[in-house]
Amino acid sequence: MASRDVVFPSGRQDLYARYRYSPAVRSNGFLFVSGQVGSREDGSPEPGLEAQVHKLFENLNAVLAAAGCTFDDVVDVTVFMIDPDRILERVWAIVPEDWGQAPHPTLTAVGVTWLSGFDVEFKVVAKLPEARA
Repeated sequence: MASRDVVFPSGRQDLYARYRYSPAVRSNGFLFVSGQVGSREDGSPEPGLEAQVHKLFENLNAVLAAAGCTFDDVVDVTVFMIDPDRILERVWAIVPEDWGQAPHPTLTAVGVTWLSGFDVEFKVVAKLPEARA
């Protein structure tokens, strides 16, 4: 098996080891980031939807920063939401704080029935700084 170029944000290695996945992997000029949720350091959900979305972006930005990226480098976003009819507008009221200016990344939003106690999850792909054209 080929070695993966894994990116770890500071202070969360135990959480990733416990669940046996990598927070992000560099490959062919891109950073593939595992779905990020609004989890505390112990993996538990941050209480409240708005606080959970803020924590999600804090966690996502930590992974991006560990690879030398920012959200401006993100080219594709997949959003998973529990009950999107109920929470989409509340989530999207917070998103602009971290989303940046146009042009925006591509977006796919998916309604799901289970996120292990979380309301929303963002999975992203970013262009690595050294691979920008």
